[in-house]
Amino acid sequence: MPEKIKNYLLVTKPGIILGNLITTAGGFFLASKGRIDMALLLSTLMGLSLVVASGCVFNNTIDRNMDKKMARTQNRVLAKGLMSPGTAVFYGTLLGVAGMALLWAATNPLCGIIVLAGFTIYVGLYSLYLKTHSVYSTLIGSLAGAAPPLAGYCAVSNRFDTGALILLFVFSLWQMPHCYAIAIFRYKDYAAANIPMLPVKKGIPATKKHVIGYMLAFLAATVMLTFAGYTGYLYLAVTTAAGLSWLYTAWSGYRTSDDRIWSKKLFVSSILTITILCAMMSIDFTAPATPEIFLACNP
Repeated sequence: MPEKIKNYLLVTKPGIILGNLITTAGGFFLASKGRIDMALLLSTLMGLSLVVASGCVFNNTIDRNMDKKMARTQNRVLAKGLMSPGTAVFYGTLLGVAGMALLWAATNPLCGIIVLAGFTIYVGLYSLYLKTHSVYSTLIGSLAGAAPPLAGYCAVSNRFDTGALILLFVFSLWQMPHCYAIAIFRYKDYAAANIPMLPVKKGIPATKKHVIGYMLAFLAATVMLTFAGYTGYLYLAVTTAAGLSWLYTAWSGYRTSDDRIWSKKLFVSSILTITILCAMMSIDFTAPATPEIFLACNP
């Protein structure tokens, strides 16, 4: 692959795009209940991928000087000067406009608004300001991380109902322990770049307490999909087992002698947990038994 093309690919953070595609598909399949509109699915995934790629390009542009100070990010394309900021902004804009145009034309306005809101939070609030100014930046950023599965769900349902609200809580709450695991594992990087992540400002013991708290809230939110009638008992059993396993990994952090090794295990466990959740809500869906609330648009 020519080096220039490779740089254009790497600056979009393909790994993050893939992760968001998995959660988007989970939301889409949950709302579809076995009746898959392939054209809508492909349009949603493609449009979402372009917008996420755009957000990552802008994030890389904003963070380029900060990235030079961190071992994990110092080899990124913009940190190494392999692409100019102006080129990156133009490229990111093209990706974002193309993605939003596709979503607006092929899905529905609600889906487009959710994706645009996620992009605005990630680039405008999190990347431009909160990441370098607030210890609670991750909490606001988690809303952007919940946008893809929510968009996938609303692309099908065309309404913000109980199921959408539960998904918003599930994926926002999951983001917190996931991101804190990264922050603990990369503690020295964040400290060197003077990024006010919770472990840096409040300490690792305090962060572990937050991790446990968010995980308990996450577990409560995941079971609501079954109690509200959106998923079956197989989903309930499997996702509860996965969540409890993740919680056990987090709890073991109080006995560890090496926080780096523990936090890496916590991170891997978080990926496994959310992947299992997305898979189970895709295959074990039901029709809601409870009245829908919080309607935003009629289908």
